Amino acid sequence: MAVRLSVALKRLRSRLREEAGITRTGFTLTQLALLSRLIEEGPATATALAATEHVSQQAIAQSVAALKAAGLVGTAPDASDRRKVMISVTDAGREQHDSLLASREAWLVRAIDKIIAPEERASLDTAIELLERLAAADLRPEIEIR
Repeated sequence: MAVRLSVALKRLRSRLREEAGITRTGFTLTQLALLSRLIEEGPATATALAATEHVSQQAIAQSVAALKAAGLVGTAPDASDRRKVMISVTDAGREQHDSLLASREAWLVRAIDKIIAPEERASLDTAIELLERLAAADLRPEIEIR
């Protein structure tokens, strides 16, 4: 069951990327994740982005350089500490992000309408709830302090 679930999720994720046009943009998933994070959380330093994305600062620097070259992000000195550089999303970056999300969601709505019968919608809703619980699972072992 775990293998089937893993394969199904991977296939769906790939399909969503393709239908959203993400593969046609030429951007990596990391670059698009950075764009999303900056939109959701606001401007951030490369160090903060590396920590939240669990990647190296070098990877962040490469991703930011590509996004900056495409005009999707900009950089500016931090107002409170001029040694730091803040990375933020441009209007073009927001438009690109919104377009990708809209394409992905439109495809998914059409797929659900076409593939999932009305009487199966409750089952799909239950499956979504289960997937959300799996995604939130914290299985780290408890540390016993003596």
